[in-house]
Amino acid sequence: MQIPTLDRAEEIAALVDKIGFLPFFRGEIAGFSVEEHTPPALWFGEEDGPWEWKGPVIRLAHCAYGKFYRGKAMFISREWFPDFANLRRDGYDYDARMDEGIARRRDTYLMEELMHAPSLLGKELKARVCFTEERKKGYEGSLTRLQMMAYITTADFEYARDKYGKPYGWGLARYSTPEQFFGEDFCREAYRRSPGESYARMAAHLKALLPHASDGQISHILLP
Repeated sequence: MQIPTLDRAEEIAALVDKIGFLPFFRGEIAGFSVEEHTPPALWFGEEDGPWEWKGPVIRLAHCAYGKFYRGKAMFISREWFPDFANLRRDGYDYDARMDEGIARRRDTYLMEELMHAPSLLGKELKARVCFTEERKKGYEGSLTRLQMMAYITTADFEYARDKYGKPYGWGLARYSTPEQFFGEDFCREAYRRSPGESYARMAAHLKALLPHASDGQISHILLP
């Protein structure tokens, strides 16, 4: 797989659509990340770069973005995310996980808020969940875990603006459930196959895409 130099959000969005999976930061598979194919000057220069492009990429590709890859950020296309979610969730939607008594209480605090709202900024979600000292414990761990389990995705990034309307600072993540973000199509597609079938389908795709990667490296992309 040859990835060209990425110097615009539109190029990253097109690549995510084309290959399906794209880590943001470099990982154990050489050449398989946004970081390795973006000019270094764009990361912390005066012009917009990869940090600022995350929201536009999500909007352009209508893709999932979150801590899906060993706790680090990765884009996953709309085409492949239902299989990814099916595998990571082991076939359970969150309601079923609660019904079976296998949902963590702290995770459920977050999910109850997100399942009843189209999306929430991270600071809004934290304020709704962490209104007692007990609720503050483990919040960040739950947020990461629920992304790794594909129950939460990032819907966009938003910026504070100065008095002239110019954005500044770090982008604030807006979170959603895939069910809310992708809609009815996702709900229909996510559990069409067994988790094992989803794994085999994605592994075959990635192995064709990354022939130099080992089976273990492929599994590290797909399994938590």
